[in-house]
Amino acid sequence: MGITVNGLDELKKLAGSDLGTSEWIEVTQERIDTFADATGDHQWIHVDPERAGKGPFGAPIAHGYLTLSLFIPLFTELLDVQGVTTKVNYGLNKVRFPAPVKVGSRIRLAGRLAAVEDVTAGVQITVDGTIEIEGGAKPAAVLQSLSRFYA
Repeated sequence: MGITVNGLDELKKLAGSDLGTSEWIEVTQERIDTFADATGDHQWIHVDPERAGKGPFGAPIAHGYLTLSLFIPLFTELLDVQGVTTKVNYGLNKVRFPAPVKVGSRIRLAGRLAAVEDVTAGVQITVDGTIEIEGGAKPAAVLQSLSRFYA
């Protein structure tokens, strides 16, 4: 586990801090297929290993939004905020997908707590995140995430 803070005051003190990296997780074909079933996005580049093997990436690739959806479970490894009643995903300022995640690849999150700002009854955090591909020259995703924590 990464950093644990108790309450909003301790969280505010972390503004500008590097949060480190999560553990690596493998992106399996089963995970990709499950995401395709959940979203209805069954494009061959994701779910047809034979055809995708002959495609531009030489293997099936994860949906960009699957990669993005893994931000939350990876982020919970970096920062645990105790002493709050509610944690809410507030949105994203920007997202880019510089490199595809091939099936069987391992990814992890590197995060930085860019800002902590007061909002009514709580705080809003801005996290600069990079989802890295093990051995990859470029990251799978670069994003800025917003979350709110309420006392």
